[in-house]
Amino acid sequence: MLPDRHYLETVLGAGALAERPHLFSDSVIDLPLAEFEALAGFIRAVTELVGLASYQTAIAERHAWVSVSQPPGVCLGFDFHRTPDGPKLIEINTNAGGSLLVTALNRAWGLLQQAAVAEQLLVDMFKAEWLAWDTARPLKTIAIVDESPEQQYLYPEFVRWQKLFEAHGIQAMVCAPEALLCNSAGQLSYQGIPIDLVYNRLTDFSLAAATSAAMANAWAAQAAGVKTGTLITPHPVAHALWADKRNLDWLSDPERLASFGLTRDAAEQIVRCVPRTTPVLAAQSEHFWSNRKTLFFKPQAGFGSRATYRGEKLTKRVFEEILQGGYVAQAFVPPPEVALNSPLGEAPITLKYDLRVYAYAGEIQLLAARLYQGQTTNFRTPGGGFAPVRVA
Repeated sequence: MLPDRHYLETVLGAGALAERPHLFSDSVIDLPLAEFEALAGFIRAVTELVGLASYQTAIAERHAWVSVSQPPGVCLGFDFHRTPDGPKLIEINTNAGGSLLVTALNRAWGLLQQAAVAEQLLVDMFKAEWLAWDTARPLKTIAIVDESPEQQYLYPEFVRWQKLFEAHGIQAMVCAPEALLCNSAGQLSYQGIPIDLVYNRLTDFSLAAATSAAMANAWAAQAAGVKTGTLITPHPVAHALWADKRNLDWLSDPERLASFGLTRDAAEQIVRCVPRTTPVLAAQSEHFWSNRKTLFFKPQAGFGSRATYRGEKLTKRVFEEILQGGYVAQAFVPPPEVALNSPLGEAPITLKYDLRVYAYAGEIQLLAARLYQGQTTNFRTPGGGFAPVRVA
């Protein structure tokens, strides 16, 4: 069985798929129920941790903030590698893309109920986020914001979000951050239309770029608790609570978790899933260099595969740059592999993959796999791309 490509072309546009030939794989990943339950248990446990006042205080102190009291933040993504010892967390993202592309792919595979349930959960997430912020006003307008959105690889998903919001009675538009204006009350507008909520797809997590100036002003009002402006989500606090790679040091340290007052069961579930991760310090350069083949180096404020390095292939020059600061070293967990028939009609090929778990408020909304060749996930591999995950 193969996905219905005609359906995907109809939903996303034939041109969009032609320009992105490796967006979707023709494969499906099957996941045993026990592994799904391990993923769900981890997400509940880490959500419990993030909700603790002691953890939030530690995050606020790290960033010199007075408070981190904000709505949870939409579109969390948890990326895992499967191992014989259970799933291992690679990273957490606060603006994880692809969810509505995956639901379209699920429909193309005939997984209609799975797709419908996920799409409803995704819409409900935005409504819950708004209610966590403002119960006095109805949610009427959403702007989906990214830098040069029409040039983004996942632009077809932005259009899907726009259509989904509008199908639920919410006016939606896709725009770049510099197209927004902000008034003195922290209210953003686009072409004269007041914006209630910004679905923030920027990778400028702190909203420090010049193009993000209007959003930064709106965020300042939001951070101060001004409820008359625009709600930005995910927001800088969500990134700090969830996606800062330095957090992985705490998540992989049983003593640190205990110091937050986390329950023993939750702490055990977290430590079981998170490979040991530590900040890279120049004072310990000899240790990190001698153990580099067992490590994966990533920037603490990075995302995706940018500036990440497999220690086994690390050069001395790059290592010296890493020692300048801003990196963590994670125990290397090799990705699982799957053998596939070649899409080019040649000999079978072996692809690596990871699992992406979309979640909100401690509950899983959707699963996907990303198949690839190379050091990290990409959408350049024949036979690779997003694939559905079936739980059996």
